[in-house]
Amino acid sequence: MGKKRAQVRQVKKTMRQVRPKVSPGAQGGGAQQRRQRERYVEAGGFLQGYSPEWVIRLGYYSVGAVAVCLLVMAELVWGPVAPSSLAVRVIAAVAWLAPVVILVSLIGPGVRLAFKDRRAQPLVVQGQLLGASSVSTSRGLGMLMIRTRSGTEQYLCPPEKLAKVPGNVVQVAISVTPNLRYVRSVSVMGQRQMARPEPPVPQVLRRLQLLPLATPAALAGAFVLGDDVTAFIPLYPEPLHAAAAAVVGVALGAGVFGLSYLYQKRLTAEAQALVPG
Repeated sequence: MGKKRAQVRQVKKTMRQVRPKVSPGAQGGGAQQRRQRERYVEAGGFLQGYSPEWVIRLGYYSVGAVAVCLLVMAELVWGPVAPSSLAVRVIAAVAWLAPVVILVSLIGPGVRLAFKDRRAQPLVVQGQLLGASSVSTSRGLGMLMIRTRSGTEQYLCPPEKLAKVPGNVVQVAISVTPNLRYVRSVSVMGQRQMARPEPPVPQVLRRLQLLPLATPAALAGAFVLGDDVTAFIPLYPEPLHAAAAAVVGVALGAGVFGLSYLYQKRLTAEAQALVPG
């Protein structure tokens, strides 16, 4: 009996020591995706690849939009055109923080990097041209793929700078800002033997280009409309009215977010299906 108990304890100890193994490919793929997401955020998010001057100008427009939102909030709390009770007024005004938070979180980091790029010296990257396209998932930007000593790099590039890039494999040199990765110039150092074909732009790609702009705008609009429209509807008692305005705004915002997430997954799957295997 003592021998059997020792064997059972040994089997249990062995089972505890066993750990599920993860393939190196899966570990590398997850780490690579995480690094890509980090680089995407560090380079300005959806403002990556645009010129610092344009991003700064967009920042000034965003400051004006934030000022308008703050004025509307003041009107809803103290102005004549406002809901009847104070609690409902506050809830209606708080809804306008949604577009302010979205603008600051999306535009703010890119504007900060744009001010750095305006004073920084551009970097020169040389390598072998692997591919170029005048369209990408970013609206108004093309794509440039270069093989350098450190690996394959992709850059978003204005289409007019890709007009003279050939279709054959040549050596190229680009001047790029260090933060927003804006390509200021493209120089071809090899012989231009083959013209670069421009395939038609799929409709799914055009829709993907609009998502980074349409989704935040729809999310903020749904939250504001749901909250403020409910706030102006006569409803008693006042605590129930304030709670209903907040719940309707949050529910509409969550619905828009869920629909946009599913729509983005569908468009991404369609775009991946167009890539030859």
